[in-house]
Amino acid sequence: MSYRALLRAVSPAFFPLGLLARLPYAMAPLATLILLESATGSFTFAGIAGAAQCVAIAAGGPVVGALADRYGHRVVGVTAAVSNVIATLALLPASQMDRPAMFLTATLTGLTQPQVGPLVRVYWSHTAEIRLLPTALSYEAAVDETTFVLGPALVGLLTPISPVAPVVATAVLLTLATFPFALLHARPHVASAERTAQKLPRWSMTAMFLAMAAIGAVFGAVQTGVTAYADSIGQPAAAGLIYAEFGIGSALAGAACAWLPRKFKQHQRYVTFSVTLFLGTLSLLVFPVPVAIAVASITVAPYMVSLYALTERLAPPQKAAIAVTILCAGGPLGTAIGRAIAGNLADERGAEGAFLVVPITSAAALILAVAAFRHVGRRSVRGPQGLPGCAVPPSRPVSGVDRKGCGRGA
Repeated sequence: MSYRALLRAVSPAFFPLGLLARLPYAMAPLATLILLESATGSFTFAGIAGAAQCVAIAAGGPVVGALADRYGHRVVGVTAAVSNVIATLALLPASQMDRPAMFLTATLTGLTQPQVGPLVRVYWSHTAEIRLLPTALSYEAAVDETTFVLGPALVGLLTPISPVAPVVATAVLLTLATFPFALLHARPHVASAERTAQKLPRWSMTAMFLAMAAIGAVFGAVQTGVTAYADSIGQPAAAGLIYAEFGIGSALAGAACAWLPRKFKQHQRYVTFSVTLFLGTLSLLVFPVPVAIAVASITVAPYMVSLYALTERLAPPQKAAIAVTILCAGGPLGTAIGRAIAGNLADERGAEGAFLVVPITSAAALILAVAAFRHVGRRSVRGPQGLPGCAVPPSRPVSGVDRKGCGRGA
């Protein structure tokens, strides 16, 4: 499916504003780390506060999703953006106070984090035609990876000016991009009498959450391994460039997912891309680091696109936002765990030790994928309450597709 059709589906401002609206999410952890380390002189405290912020993002995400499902994405998105601006700016005076105040404020910035990426995916699932949805999800994966390259890079450019500058820039972007994006493009509240009767499938959501945690651990271990490698060659500044290579490769692979054939069903993609993720991450143990990062990077986004697509399909229509935000909560938790384990191994064995974590966690993702595939096989036609066997979930508008086609796959 051509991206031209996607450009015609929404207003032209949707795409640049949506990209900028996501940058604060990518900037906030590093900006907070730099500010608190500068204020206290302690990487240990800054790291602990940063970890608390990541846990708060994971805990607050499903709450934002549940509120969005109940009260509408627009009002919740706008409220979260305003709250996050206040919490982010509060970091500035807090950095001049005692450590408990810094820790509390860093946690609040995580709890109020606007869930732009997850809610935009739900927006597409409710508004895009069936034929456009794979293209939309591929685009979203590419944008996510792009922001995680641009966000830290912007923080790096601003830090020499002042440790305060990245935090101020984050607040400015929240005000000028995240807030108007939620106001203009988020879905308004749509009442539903079925809301209270609908439940999320627990087994499937648990599997998806753990699968996202696994890819989060891959990110955390790769970041740690790349940093250790750059230090070992005496060029610590190279870490950012090498990790940017990882993000760029993943973004390109995510964009390419739009051209996958529709006969390649979603649960088949999930297993296939779990296999390629495992094989790609094995390259970190075989090839030189710059080459291995390039190889591994192209296996990440396709795996994540399949996770988002499956989660969107297994959720009841009026629980889509909380389902996707629960999925996304696994990312920062996995990243924190991956960093912690890889950091210990890096201290003992250098970059090779840190990179050892990556294929192990991707193997765990593969095991989950196989288990999920068997689950789909036992329940091949369950509609929106289970892993997908349904070509047209009720949450989507129909365009030339018969709803009775449920069970043919997608």
